[in-house]
Amino acid sequence: MQGRGSSGCRTAEQLATGSPELTAHVSVHGHQIRRADCPASLVTVSTPMPVELDQPDLGDLTMVDRPWQTVVWNDPVNLMSYVTFVFQQYFGYSKKKSEKLMLQVHNDGRSIVSTGSREEMERDVQALHEYGLWATMEKVDT
Repeated sequence: MQGRGSSGCRTAEQLATGSPELTAHVSVHGHQIRRADCPASLVTVSTPMPVELDQPDLGDLTMVDRPWQTVVWNDPVNLMSYVTFVFQQYFGYSKKKSEKLMLQVHNDGRSIVSTGSREEMERDVQALHEYGLWATMEKVDT
């Protein structure tokens, strides 16, 4: 196609002497755009079309990971008042709740002090170790 632009349409100079049907007017977002470089039959404007999406197959979903829990264990080193202090300081528990959890540790040998995601429980266990308490994490029994 000699004498045409890279799109295959005539250049503006060539259209200056051409016929009026080679000029196209296109409306885009309410603005008139005059396309003088292509015949009207070559100018297309597409509008968004609704797309039908497939419903997800529920069988493909994985089970949500069970929550984890932090367990504090009884130890022969830390005083009951210190364990209560740590629960208040780190978790922000009330004195009453902290004493209840401390008594579970003392009487039952262990107490579940927090639950949540694995990452959160890893953080809690690490912090309790830094306070000098014996703590582990485990998955919540269902």
